Amino acid sequence: MSALDSPLRFNAMVEATLKQFAPYVPKKGEAYMNKKQLDHFRRLLEGWKSELGEDIDRTVHTMQDEATVFADPNDRASQESDMALELRNRDRERKLIKKIDETIAKISAGEYGYCNSCGVEIGLNRLQARPTASLCIDCKQLEEMRERQVAK
Repeated sequence: MSALDSPLRFNAMVEATLKQFAPYVPKKGEAYMNKKQLDHFRRLLEGWKSELGEDIDRTVHTMQDEATVFADPNDRASQESDMALELRNRDRERKLIKKIDETIAKISAGEYGYCNSCGVEIGLNRLQARPTASLCIDCKQLEEMRERQVAK
């Protein structure tokens, strides 16, 4: 497994988790980020956080249970590689939990759903796909273009 497979696998797991939650369907003329919408996203984020916490706990228990010392160096190297990959994934999840907590705090403060850069509405579809989004699609694209230019 290459180093690039790990982030891709992690992103696929995140998308699969979010698909378990029914998307919010706004009623015609409904105000943006009203109480129903905020409650929906709070429940989605709290459920997501709970699932991530369970995954982390499960990994810790599994790693403790499978702490076998192999005589064969290849088996030992394979086990260490697998554990290192799991730890990287758990670290990503830990960072995501922190971002989820920050997003829940934004909901409580009444600041959720608006772009941190320009202040416009992020949009329900984008938030449903990425509930921790803090930038509208236009600002996110500009940020990504800047990142690509700096990376060159």
